[in-house]
Amino acid sequence: MSVKTISPIEAQRMLGDGAVLVDIRERNEIDRERIDGAIELPLTGFRTGDLQAARGRKAIFFCHSGGRTRMYAGQIAAKADGVCDAYVLGGGVLAWRKAGFATVKGPQPPSLFKRLFGGNTD
Repeated sequence: MSVKTISPIEAQRMLGDGAVLVDIRERNEIDRERIDGAIELPLTGFRTGDLQAARGRKAIFFCHSGGRTRMYAGQIAAKADGVCDAYVLGGGVLAWRKAGFATVKGPQPPSLFKRLFGGNTD
Protein backbone atom coordinates (compact mmCIF):
# COMPACT_ATOMS: atom_id res chain seq x y z
CA MET A 1 0.00 0.00 0.00
CA SER A 2 1.24 3.47 -0.83
CA VAL A 3 -0.05 6.98 -0.33
CA LYS A 4 0.40 9.64 -3.00
CA THR A 5 2.09 12.89 -1.91
CA ILE A 6 0.44 16.04 -3.24
CA SER A 7 1.24 19.75 -3.19
CA PRO A 8 -0.76 22.36 -1.28
CA ILE A 9 -2.19 23.59 -4.60
CA GLU A 10 -3.39 20.08 -5.48
CA ALA A 11 -4.79 19.72 -1.96
CA GLN A 12 -6.70 23.00 -2.25
CA ARG A 13 -8.21 21.84 -5.55
CA MET A 14 -9.23 18.51 -4.00
CA LEU A 15 -10.82 20.29 -1.04
CA GLY A 16 -12.96 22.20 -3.51
CA ASP A 17 -14.14 18.83 -4.82
CA GLY A 18 -15.12 17.55 -1.36
CA ALA A 19 -11.87 16.13 0.07
CA VAL A 20 -11.10 16.49 3.78
CA LEU A 21 -7.91 17.34 5.64
CA VAL A 22 -6.70 15.07 8.45
CA ASP A 23 -4.24 16.54 10.95
CA ILE A 24 -2.04 13.87 12.58
CA ARG A 25 -0.16 16.28 14.85
CA GLU A 26 -0.55 16.32 18.61
CA ARG A 27 -2.92 18.61 20.52
CA ASN A 28 -0.23 21.11 21.60
CA GLU A 29 0.82 21.59 17.95
CA ILE A 30 -2.76 21.94 16.74
CA ASP A 31 -3.41 24.56 19.42
CA ARG A 32 -0.50 26.69 18.14
CA GLU A 33 -1.48 26.59 14.45
CA ARG A 34 -4.09 24.68 12.52
CA ILE A 35 -5.77 24.50 9.17
CA ASP A 36 -9.40 25.39 9.74
CA GLY A 37 -11.82 22.51 9.24
CA ALA A 38 -9.25 19.70 9.44
CA ILE A 39 -10.21 16.47 11.18
CA GLU A 40 -7.93 15.89 14.17
CA LEU A 41 -6.43 12.40 14.41
CA PRO A 42 -3.20 12.70 16.44
CA LEU A 43 -0.65 9.91 16.06
CA THR A 44 -0.89 9.04 19.76
CA GLY A 45 -4.49 7.92 19.17
CA PHE A 46 -4.20 6.99 15.52
CA ARG A 47 -4.85 3.26 15.87
CA THR A 48 -8.10 3.73 17.74
CA GLY A 49 -9.09 7.06 16.16
CA ASP A 50 -12.15 7.50 14.00
CA LEU A 51 -11.95 8.24 10.27
CA GLN A 52 -15.69 8.02 9.63
CA ALA A 53 -15.93 11.74 8.73
CA ALA A 54 -13.74 10.90 5.72
CA ARG A 55 -15.74 7.81 4.64
CA GLY A 56 -16.01 7.61 0.85
CA ARG A 57 -13.99 10.80 0.33
CA LYS A 58 -10.43 11.76 -0.45
CA ALA A 59 -8.51 12.41 2.76
CA ILE A 60 -5.36 14.52 2.82
CA PHE A 61 -3.19 13.70 5.84
CA PHE A 62 -0.70 16.25 7.11
CA CYS A 63 1.70 17.11 9.91
CA HIS A 64 3.97 20.10 10.52
CA SER A 65 6.61 19.63 7.82
CA GLY A 66 5.72 16.33 6.12
CA GLY A 67 8.20 14.11 7.97
CA ARG A 68 5.73 12.22 10.15
CA THR A 69 3.27 11.66 7.34
CA ARG A 70 6.08 10.18 5.22
CA MET A 71 7.27 8.04 8.11
CA TYR A 72 3.77 6.75 8.89
CA ALA A 73 2.52 6.49 5.28
CA GLY A 74 2.07 2.73 5.63
CA GLN A 75 -0.07 3.11 8.74
CA ILE A 76 -2.05 5.91 7.07
CA ALA A 77 -2.71 3.69 4.04
CA ALA A 78 -3.80 0.79 6.29
CA LYS A 79 -6.09 3.03 8.36
CA ALA A 80 -7.68 4.50 5.22
CA ASP A 81 -8.09 1.16 3.44
CA GLY A 82 -11.76 0.62 2.72
CA VAL A 83 -12.70 3.96 4.32
CA CYS A 84 -11.28 6.72 2.13
CA ASP A 85 -8.66 7.51 -0.53
CA ALA A 86 -5.56 8.68 1.34
CA TYR A 87 -3.10 11.36 0.24
CA VAL A 88 -0.27 13.11 2.06
CA LEU A 89 0.27 16.87 1.98
CA GLY A 90 3.93 17.29 1.00
CA GLY A 91 5.63 19.74 3.35
CA GLY A 92 2.73 19.81 5.80
CA VAL A 93 1.49 23.02 7.43
CA LEU A 94 4.74 24.79 6.52
CA ALA A 95 4.19 24.21 2.79
CA TRP A 96 0.50 25.06 3.11
CA ARG A 97 1.34 28.44 4.64
CA LYS A 98 4.20 29.06 2.19
CA ALA A 99 1.76 28.48 -0.70
CA GLY A 100 -0.31 31.37 0.69
CA PHE A 101 -3.15 29.36 2.23
CA ALA A 102 -4.62 30.40 5.56
CA THR A 103 -3.94 28.87 8.94
CA VAL A 104 -5.43 29.74 12.31
CA LYS A 105 -2.82 30.68 14.90
CA GLY A 106 -3.27 30.17 18.60
CA PRO A 107 -1.06 31.14 21.53
CA GLN A 108 2.62 30.83 20.67
CA PRO A 109 5.15 29.44 23.14
CA PRO A 110 7.42 32.03 24.74
CA SER A 111 10.71 32.82 23.02
CA LEU A 112 13.87 31.04 24.12
CA PHE A 113 15.16 34.29 25.65
CA LYS A 114 11.99 34.72 27.70
CA ARG A 115 12.04 31.06 28.79
CA LEU A 116 15.64 31.36 29.93
CA PHE A 117 15.57 34.82 31.51
CA GLY A 118 11.85 35.60 32.02
CA GLY A 119 10.49 39.10 32.39
CA ASN A 120 10.14 41.86 29.86
CA THR A 121 12.35 41.59 26.75
CA ASP A 122 11.78 45.19 25.51
